Parts: sequence; structure tokens; C-alpha cells
Amino acid sequence: MASTRTGGPLTPAVLHILLVLSTQERHGYGIMKQVEADSQGRVTMGPGTLYGSVRRMTDAGLIRESDKKIDPNLDDERRVYYGITALGRQTLAAELQRYRQVVAIAHERSLVPRAMGI
Repeated sequence: MASTRTGGPLTPAVLHILLVLSTQERHGYGIMKQVEADSQGRVTMGPGTLYGSVRRMTDAGLIRESDKKIDPNLDDERRVYYGITALGRQTLAAELQRYRQVVAIAHERSLVPRAMGI
């Protein structure tokens, strides 16, 4: 993961995790399944990648463990939920702006077919 101080690009795993957590808090398995759904199966994340990224993102202040507890009749109480922080939202916005700039350059150079709709 890039340093939040340098504002460098995020790893794909970190980007996907921030995207997932931008809409609601989720537990690890829920994050993995939503990444897979969002990417239409093109991105799959195993537990090692997920929890290694979660640990680094927590240490960097991008996400936090949530106080959220689900009804034990509906969910396993041992599950830890994660939520995005203000810094995480800022970092995600900066990364998405970098992507917009890259896509704009690709359009200027006619590298993106019009049919792609990007």
C-alpha cells in the first residue's frame, strides 16, 4: 500500500476494500464477496490478501474496527466489522481523481474506443 503521506497510488486490494467500505461497514468475508461481486468475478481476494491489507489500512488510519454488532441470531458475534475513516474517504477520492486524469489522457490520445463509454 502506498504511504498516505506521499499520496501515491493504492494497491488494487486497498482500492477495492475502500470502495466496498465507502457504502457500509462490513466484516472480512463480506468485503471479499462484495469485491468479487463489484468486479463481476474478475477480482478475487483470499484471506491472506484481505487481512494483510486490513491490518496495514488500520495502521495507516484508512479504516477502523467498527463498534457495530449484529443480532447474534443473524450473524456470528465473533465477526469484526470495518468502516472507512475520514482519511480513508479522502484517500479514495484522491485515487479516483488520479484514475480520472489517466482516463482523460487516454481519451486525448485516442487510446480508449468510444464504445467503451469511459
